[in-house]
Amino acid sequence: MTKISVKNIKGETVKDINLDSKIWNIEVNDDALKKMIRLQLDSMRQGTRKTKTRSEVSGGGRKPWKQKGTGRAHQGSIRATQWRGGGIAFGVNPTNFTFKINKKERVLALKTALTYKNTEKALVVLDSVKLDTLKTKEITNILTTLELSGKILFVTKNENENLYMATRNLGNVLVLMADEINCYDIVNADVMVVEEEAISTIEEVLK
Repeated sequence: MTKISVKNIKGETVKDINLDSKIWNIEVNDDALKKMIRLQLDSMRQGTRKTKTRSEVSGGGRKPWKQKGTGRAHQGSIRATQWRGGGIAFGVNPTNFTFKINKKERVLALKTALTYKNTEKALVVLDSVKLDTLKTKEITNILTTLELSGKILFVTKNENENLYMATRNLGNVLVLMADEINCYDIVNADVMVVEEEAISTIEEVLK
């Protein structure tokens, strides 16, 4: 077990809890983590770029000039690849960039990301992140009190509308529920702030 302090939104330590070492302190697997992040990024690519071949461009239904006697090179169509407005040879076509990764590898990658946050002291556990209002000023005051800066990822057990509304104007803050966490958002964040109840949810799912 790995021990970590639980703080309140005033920055005061209220107690210590034990993290499951099989989730938060494993032997990291960079290959699995890299593969999972690449899967996430590739799945966001549209892959809709397309060029037309000579069979798809309009025009060129007849030979531009007779085969012999003109002194010019032989041409069969004005839509051949060497003509302006002609088709594109070996052009790009719509592509699906996604690929599959097995479940064990997905879990290993997520555990690796969580381990990095824990070992790098970039994990903060709060007893609760309940806001009285949905004003951005309230969450900025909390971030200042907790001395948090950079890209911040909040992880809550349940939907937290006030937290979401208060942070949506902050470009450096992201709010996810415990069942929505993913490798890319964890690695992309400088600090991961997790509700105590969300810790239990994460550990229950990844056991």
